[in-house]
Amino acid sequence: MFFILLTSLWTLCTGAGDWCYQSQFTCEQQCNAPEKWDHASSDCMGLAQSPINIVTRRTVPDERLTPLKFRNYQETFRGVIKNNGHSVQVAVPHHATISGGGLSTEYKAVQFHLHWGKNGGPGSEHTIDGDQYPMEMHIVHMKHHYTDLKTALLDKEGVAVLGFFYERSRSANRKYDAIISSLQNIRATNRNVSLLPISLEQLMPLQQNLTSYYRYKGSLTTPGCTESVIWTVFENPIPMSIEQLQAFSELKFKDGKAMVGTFRPVQPLNSRVVYRSGVVTIVSSAILLLAAVAASLTLPNPN
Repeated sequence: MFFILLTSLWTLCTGAGDWCYQSQFTCEQQCNAPEKWDHASSDCMGLAQSPINIVTRRTVPDERLTPLKFRNYQETFRGVIKNNGHSVQVAVPHHATISGGGLSTEYKAVQFHLHWGKNGGPGSEHTIDGDQYPMEMHIVHMKHHYTDLKTALLDKEGVAVLGFFYERSRSANRKYDAIISSLQNIRATNRNVSLLPISLEQLMPLQQNLTSYYRYKGSLTTPGCTESVIWTVFENPIPMSIEQLQAFSELKFKDGKAMVGTFRPVQPLNSRVVYRSGVVTIVSSAILLLAAVAASLTLPNPN
């Protein structure tokens, strides 16, 4: 009888039903925490999952990873920001596109969302040499000829996601005023509100600071964990004050608990390679240095 009771408790506490983050999991919650996401989708046990820890000394330079081309990113739009029960998400018109930078074709923006910790603590999904940033934004794109994300995910390279880290700043980032001010109106799950006009460009670092990034093939970071994503993770973080970061922790999961720790733990890299940009600059500098040395060697001897 005692064994049966223990077995019943174990079954209850290992999760059933919908997926959730580790911060949500309790015996009463009855949801699938990250280590049980394969119960929600078998793809979550794949060998090319995201996010990952990027070990910089093991990344491989790739001369094809030139600066991305951003088209219509400067255009303003009136989006709707929504608390979807797992994050905040904003749908984006398909006018904004990315290309170049080693991508095989043009990809159009679909939506962006964020992942964060608790009150400005560690919360990014990707980590760099084991370090976790307070927050991470994902701008999701699909190949230009697809009409919906579900179809794009059937293509092994159908989706391209840009990842941006956030770091604490002493002053508020005024470019995020529209988003931060809207959070108080979407604290409950499935609440949404119209944003003041924003552009994708204003949410990112300046384009001249987007030349350093990492590239690898991975997956969605929530169930179904589909392995159809080309990841571009930028090195330079976006500044945000601690008060702005803390505002995200005031949102609520569908059970009314604070929406904190909305990140999936890093996944095994397995046999994948993480590439890095910047090799063109390095090679060019080396060539210039060698040319200078060669020129000095060929100068006539004044004696």
